[in-house]
Amino acid sequence: MAHSEAFRKQRRKLLLAGVAVAGVGVAGLLKPEAQTTGHSRYFLTLQKALREKGLATPTLVIDRQRLNHNIAVLNRRIGEDFSYRIVAKSLPSVPLLQHIMAAAGTRKLMLFHQPSLNQVARTLPDSDVLLGKPLPVACAERFFKQFETTQSGFKPDQQLQWLVDSEARLAEYQQLAIQLKQPMRVNLEIDIGLHRGGFTTQESLARALTTIEQSPSLSFSGFMGYEPHIVKAPGPTDWLLDQAMARYQQFVDTAEHTLGRSVSDLTLNTGGSTTYPLYQGRAGQVPANELAAGSALVMPTDFDVPTLADHQGAAFIATPVLKLLERTRIPGAPGLARLQALWNPNKARTAFIYGGYWKASPVSPPGLVNNRLYGRSTNQEMLNLAEGVPLEVGDRVFLRPHQSEAVLLEFGNLAIFDPVKGEITESWPVFERG
Repeated sequence: MAHSEAFRKQRRKLLLAGVAVAGVGVAGLLKPEAQTTGHSRYFLTLQKALREKGLATPTLVIDRQRLNHNIAVLNRRIGEDFSYRIVAKSLPSVPLLQHIMAAAGTRKLMLFHQPSLNQVARTLPDSDVLLGKPLPVACAERFFKQFETTQSGFKPDQQLQWLVDSEARLAEYQQLAIQLKQPMRVNLEIDIGLHRGGFTTQESLARALTTIEQSPSLSFSGFMGYEPHIVKAPGPTDWLLDQAMARYQQFVDTAEHTLGRSVSDLTLNTGGSTTYPLYQGRAGQVPANELAAGSALVMPTDFDVPTLADHQGAAFIATPVLKLLERTRIPGAPGLARLQALWNPNKARTAFIYGGYWKASPVSPPGLVNNRLYGRSTNQEMLNLAEGVPLEVGDRVFLRPHQSEAVLLEFGNLAIFDPVKGEITESWPVFERG
């Protein structure tokens, strides 16, 4: 009886799984076509370069030529109209930042993590730093305890702006400044439509500005208003941008009224990778005077949006194939794999790769797909592929990260690829984890 009941449960499980597979097919509407072309010449060249360099573990590759292309696009769009601030969390490598700073002609960085802040203060002493999120006051205290002016010459009281999002946090920072006898520059986060925190009313802003103005330890350095919602929220993008900038202008007007002076020479930051192109030609029409962007320079897949159509993907994960099976098999349910392959011929065979479960999507060879029924693995990820794909054990598969800020930190040094030379030319360390 128990055996019979177990059999019925297993049968029901298989039937439900079969229905799920069929449901995926119906949702897709069109039956997928087999993709059997294998790596393009670009990825064959990159694979050869990795082999010649002896890189046989999962590796994060940055294409220098594509990176430079993206920097050139950004330079052209921003021009002389706005200052450019590099979002360092999306480009978490000191040599990478140095390359971009030189190519973009800027020393402005936006940082989000206290250990990274200490590293930048030590290694990039000429940088101008704005915090991109309000850190707990304990992080600010830890920064100063770990910081030594003699290490590099970086001057926090002149080159560092702490982001403050509320009157309560301002009081904490003021207390810390007094305790440490350390002057601190304060940039105020304002809510211009994203609704992720920051000052929301003119009254609270006026009180905060008065507190800063009366403090011998604090000075007001500007505003940061982030607005990625304008390309994602319902409504016309231009209208949403106009609304965000009108809101920004209200905060500027309040500041100038409260302080009795212009703030146009302070840091008035806005923008992001998906929105910075929208400001082209708007200098003088918006209150902001500097734009921030980071991911647009390496283009993870989450940034494949119309505003960045002329940018190129410059970051790839490369990892070896450890095992290659001539057919896909699902443990305990051999018929399901055949059913999957009947609908999607790109699930006919299986490759197990070195590592996996990254925030990334396979891009080469074309047609590589995950198998949800088999499940994901950070150790030996299963990828499916079609019959006839020229892929062998030891070959690389390539994936594009969905994001850059976390994924670029997972692989150790970045491998810098020069597609003209067909070589991995440099190895750039990433930020220390702290």
